[in-house]
Amino acid sequence: MQLREPIERLIRDPKEFTRNVAFPDPSQLRLYDETLRDGEQMPGVCYTPSQKLDIAKALADIGVHVMSVGFPAASEGDRKTLQLVMDAKRRGELGDVEIVVMCRCHRGDIDVTVKTLRDAGVDPKDVTFFIFTSGSDLHLKYKIGKTLLRFEGRDEKDWLELPLEFYRNANVRLQCDAIAHARSHGIDRIEFGAEDGSRGDVDYFISYFKAGLEAGGTRPAWPDTVGTLTPEATRWYCSRIVAGLPKGLPIVAHLHNDYGLGTINAITATSCGFKVISVTANGYGERAGNVKLHEYVVAMRVLYGLEIPGFKYEKLRELARFMERVSGIPMQQHEPIVGSKVFAHESGIHTHAILIDHRMYEAVPADVVGGETSFIFGKHSGVALVEDTLRRHQPILERSAVIVTPDLAHRVTDEIKRLREERAASSKSEEAIEAYEKAMRSLSLNEDDVVSIALALGAPAKVSA
Repeated sequence: MQLREPIERLIRDPKEFTRNVAFPDPSQLRLYDETLRDGEQMPGVCYTPSQKLDIAKALADIGVHVMSVGFPAASEGDRKTLQLVMDAKRRGELGDVEIVVMCRCHRGDIDVTVKTLRDAGVDPKDVTFFIFTSGSDLHLKYKIGKTLLRFEGRDEKDWLELPLEFYRNANVRLQCDAIAHARSHGIDRIEFGAEDGSRGDVDYFISYFKAGLEAGGTRPAWPDTVGTLTPEATRWYCSRIVAGLPKGLPIVAHLHNDYGLGTINAITATSCGFKVISVTANGYGERAGNVKLHEYVVAMRVLYGLEIPGFKYEKLRELARFMERVSGIPMQQHEPIVGSKVFAHESGIHTHAILIDHRMYEAVPADVVGGETSFIFGKHSGVALVEDTLRRHQPILERSAVIVTPDLAHRVTDEIKRLREERAASSKSEEAIEAYEKAMRSLSLNEDDVVSIALALGAPAKVSA
């Protein structure tokens, strides 16, 4: 049906309420994908190097700007992945995607990473080094405290007695030493950050970032490692960090989704001036996952009016299905934007309205994200949709002398409802879920497996008589 009035007169545009929210220029925003690193840390997920290359190509194709490939110094698989990814980039298959490798804030880690890159035929200058440490006082003293004591030449017996200020200052010195060491290897691009930023002291982080920049770092990264941020806390922290650092500096927001607030926190961080937003495909990641690529980019476009240049929004659902297949982790069918049935309708009230105009009950533009409106028939189906469906298939029905009438539509609707309830009574959904969970358990190893491996590898060799 053709609407008589402009759609703007019939419904309020959500951008009415967001048009005054200031963001950096869209051309300066960078989507920092961590699917190959954080995404694989999701329990039950494991990718082969060749699968990672396929994922990298899909992500580069859809339009991410930065891509982390993990710890090449710590894993043979990550080394092979890096080599495959860099070979693909040389062939022009990944465009201008920036490749990031990670190492701990330690000279030895940096040396090994540089050697690993060169052994893989990669010039260290062609990648960004992400050098990381810890940031909250909890982490500084109780997670890496002994490392900091060794770096400072102190005895480990002083661990619990020294004040927090000692660990803060030692951490800054450790970071600056690592950054300067990376620079001595000729590394040009150095990202640096400290875990658990959202539970750390903001003034300490500002001084930590400033020291890192002076030492030769090029891009600070601030993380919500355990997903405790609210939008209010995000604004409080991010606005202060941006104000405390050089104007226009690209800063990374690495956010987790433990309370389901990852997307709004990412949008809030962007509005504060953070220009590099960490995401993963399908939101995969440790615990409850990371910021979901599909939620962030579509909410920014539809609700805030900010479109990221060159990003292929129409491939989001295709990417979601691909990631499900390669990871073995399905998205819920009603996952926002990319869920397999998020544009499907069954309720009679809804379907009747959708037949008039899809915007009656669809706020996300299906065509923008590669989806399309569809209908499911069942217990809640209405006569209007059934009759519309019959009339669209009228030629087939007429060949069998079946005439479409309102009465037939009512009788078909009643039979649809009866059949759906009959199928519900004999549903195998519980068995299907159990089979899936069993299959996932079979992929992972448990404590019994660890003990069995130890028994096999550690048993004393039998001496033959």
